[in-house]
Amino acid sequence: MRTLRSIRALPPAVRLLLVNQLGVNTGFYLLVPYLATHLGQDLGLSAAAVGVVLGVRNLSQQGLFIIGGSAADRLGARGVIIAGCALRTVGFALFALGDGLAVLIAASVLSGLAGALFNPAVRTCLAQEASDEQRAEAFALFNVFATTGALIGPLLGTVLLLVDFRAAALTAAGIFALLTVAQALALPTRPLPRTSTRVLGDWQEVAGDRRFTAFALALVGVYVLESQLYLLLPDQARRATGWDGAVSLLFLTSTVANLALQLRITRRLQASGSRGRWIAAGLLLMGLAFLPPLLDDGLPALLLTVLLLHLGVMVAQPFVMELIPAFGRPELTGTYYGLFYVVSGLAAALGNAAVGRAMDTADWAPWLLCCAIGLTGAAAVAALQRSRRLPSPAAAAVPHEAPTVTEPSEPSGSR
Repeated sequence: MRTLRSIRALPPAVRLLLVNQLGVNTGFYLLVPYLATHLGQDLGLSAAAVGVVLGVRNLSQQGLFIIGGSAADRLGARGVIIAGCALRTVGFALFALGDGLAVLIAASVLSGLAGALFNPAVRTCLAQEASDEQRAEAFALFNVFATTGALIGPLLGTVLLLVDFRAAALTAAGIFALLTVAQALALPTRPLPRTSTRVLGDWQEVAGDRRFTAFALALVGVYVLESQLYLLLPDQARRATGWDGAVSLLFLTSTVANLALQLRITRRLQASGSRGRWIAAGLLLMGLAFLPPLLDDGLPALLLTVLLLHLGVMVAQPFVMELIPAFGRPELTGTYYGLFYVVSGLAAALGNAAVGRAMDTADWAPWLLCCAIGLTGAAAVAALQRSRRLPSPAAAAVPHEAPTVTEPSEPSGSR
């Protein structure tokens, strides 16, 4: 009931963004986890071709977050969100209707570009629409809705695959089409700030913000460690049990923990202590989460690791999202989010490569490496906090309005 009251207390635009994220993750996880199997088994593509299709999608998303952030700043978050959902509608529909390599690559590019533009824009909009007092709690609820979608999506996808992959892909495309219409009708239009700088100048300003770049680099551990839910932990679960279904227990544990505890944790922590203190504590907890498998390689130890890992994420992530806009000018909120996600995406890729190599070296090596990543990140954030290089979340203000320049009410096409 308290969660429902918290949702009702948020502005209508924020409530729509929460529901939107539920739909985004439902549609994404309904399709993408089954894409490699479809490409290889149903369409008969070679492993190399499957790798190209999946790699193009990932590269299109991870490498272009900064474009989405700049588009949100200059064209308005509303238009970019709408256009991003529309692009993903087309991309997922192409996966359903096309079987040639060129069409599949085009679908991957559109789907990845949509995510690259959508992710910074929706967080920019959330930061703008929520008040200073509500911002951390809004991002906590955002995580809850995202996690719920990530649970519903694979379940719905499993059912639809009993028909065929095309039914799943068209359903996913339909979800994004509905989201596109809902946001076009309900997301408020904001006046755009006047800007005298060029996009490249904005990027240089954000990249040259030493406080922010230090913060972004300190936080790479969050995304490296969280991504082990898809690499190290599933591999160990299969080894420990000899059962592929054990992986689902890992995701179930993380989902239940998030739904039950995220909002409570954020409410309790935001009332006491600095944001940097809790971000560092979250990273510390994430690092320590990888120690239990060193003592016991059974499934209970892995489930404890997943629980502690997600407790750390729940402690840190809402405050990370709350602080990012506070580093610079309100007019560059999207660009700050975009660059942050570029750094995080590259770090996750490099981190997974390092963890994968450690997995081939010795049984204990990846666990100690992950623990060291978490502890190093915690120490870095703590150092930033002690040196007073972290901003106050209240600094994340709404951009100044410029009544003579209005945001386009239709998709800009750049998402």
